[in-house]
Amino acid sequence: MTSIAVSGMPNGRGRSRRDRFIAQGGIVLTFLVVAAVGTYLLEPRFINRLNILNLLRNFSFLLLPALAQMVVMTTGGFDLSVGAMVAISSVLTATVMLYLSSFAPDMPVAVSLTALAACLLAGGLVGLVNGVLIAVWKLSPFMVTLATASMITGTTLYYTQGIPIYGVLQQFSDGVGRGQIGGIPVVVVITLAVTVCLVIMQRQTAFGRHLYAVGSDFRSARLSGVGTIRTTLAAYMISSTLAAITGYLMTARLGSGQGTIGATLALETIAAAVIGGVSLRGGVGRAELVAVAALFLAVTNNAMNLLKIDSRFQTLMLGVILIAALWTERSLIRKK
Repeated sequence: MTSIAVSGMPNGRGRSRRDRFIAQGGIVLTFLVVAAVGTYLLEPRFINRLNILNLLRNFSFLLLPALAQMVVMTTGGFDLSVGAMVAISSVLTATVMLYLSSFAPDMPVAVSLTALAACLLAGGLVGLVNGVLIAVWKLSPFMVTLATASMITGTTLYYTQGIPIYGVLQQFSDGVGRGQIGGIPVVVVITLAVTVCLVIMQRQTAFGRHLYAVGSDFRSARLSGVGTIRTTLAAYMISSTLAAITGYLMTARLGSGQGTIGATLALETIAAAVIGGVSLRGGVGRAELVAVAALFLAVTNNAMNLLKIDSRFQTLMLGVILIAALWTERSLIRKK
């Protein structure tokens, strides 16, 4: 196999100081610091311990699906079904727990793990369907995942009638949703572990390099011996599985299965990925920078909540931030 050009991998050689600053996340880090300091000056309750814990949990519930989005965007695709996958996983978790707990009320760990297995299986199947339609049938990722999202959302709402499903185990909510390890919420620990795994995958594994190669130049990657179909399939399966894990963790936090959560996640995850430097054209993206971008968006949302800004204006602000990120990306490409 010949060498593969990987534009998204860290490489400081031949770059100006400005380029290295941008590539290493200097802009988004600057935005994060300014947002945090500005929020503290306007609302000192920002550094309240309970607020910080709440901020970190919200950050985790955004970062996990944003990482899912990053994986498929690195290959040059989109996954608009992440929000729908989160919702159906939440409903599936509550349904499995409600059913199994009536047979095994004294086995909360086994019931919780079975519900997790069901979510992982559902995520893998949805990702496989998306991947086959996109990689094998050569359909548009945008339209395929939009259609998948519509079908999943319709199925979820038909099953739940828009009503939350209760019956989630109390031990599950207390241990995962509200539990802490060394003062850090369990969901944050899990999210950071997933982030580290993705960083290692991107930097140290052949599969990580293949993701960049497929997104940079699909034809060249195929001619170089990269299993382009296999890589694309795996990317969409990873994406849906991460979204399913998000739904599982959200259910623990909410204490019920919610078929209406995740409605805005597609936009939010794309925003986090683009702000974190993931290219809409594929071939570029780093998990650690997406994490910083997700934290920036979480801080921004937290600041607007503390300042009691109308939720409709918050949605408007998210759109403005996304446009600004897209404009920045376009400007940088022109300068190159």
